[in-house]
Amino acid sequence: MQRRPIILWGDPRLAAPNAPVETFDKDLEALIEEMFETAWAAPGLGLAAPQIGVNLRLAVLDLSVGKDPDQKTVLANPEIIGQEGRVSMEEGCLSFPGLFTTFERPKSITVRAQDATGKWQEIEAEDLLAQALCHEIDHLNGTLLIDHIRGLKRTMFIRRVKKLQKTGAWG
Repeated sequence: MQRRPIILWGDPRLAAPNAPVETFDKDLEALIEEMFETAWAAPGLGLAAPQIGVNLRLAVLDLSVGKDPDQKTVLANPEIIGQEGRVSMEEGCLSFPGLFTTFERPKSITVRAQDATGKWQEIEAEDLLAQALCHEIDHLNGTLLIDHIRGLKRTMFIRRVKKLQKTGAWG
């Protein structure tokens, strides 16, 4: 399978609207496999289609990063339908390579999404899985990691990005 380049912060496709997945066919299956391969190679826990320039409401997730096939999760047209609690966790993003920040996410969530065949499913998750699901769904809603931080913390994060860009270490 082919790996695709990951789009970095600043590319307008990361914030563009994403169309719903309507066709569940061999082309979608191939895209999903390419997304898993791209995420694993990065390495990352998940990847949203907009991160490879495909503006669809599609994301993949695998907390094992390719080590356990049973952990592969496909999220087509996902939505968070329930959430509880708050927890502060460090978080990174493949569109901000090498950078991490800490902010709050729900401690547990319930997500409704379609799988690779179009079948609707509900996923209940806590802690890291909940964080990863929120992160990928954020991408599909045009919300990026940097949108969760404010004030001086945001300013410092942007400075780190610009420094990496200037030194050629970005991406």
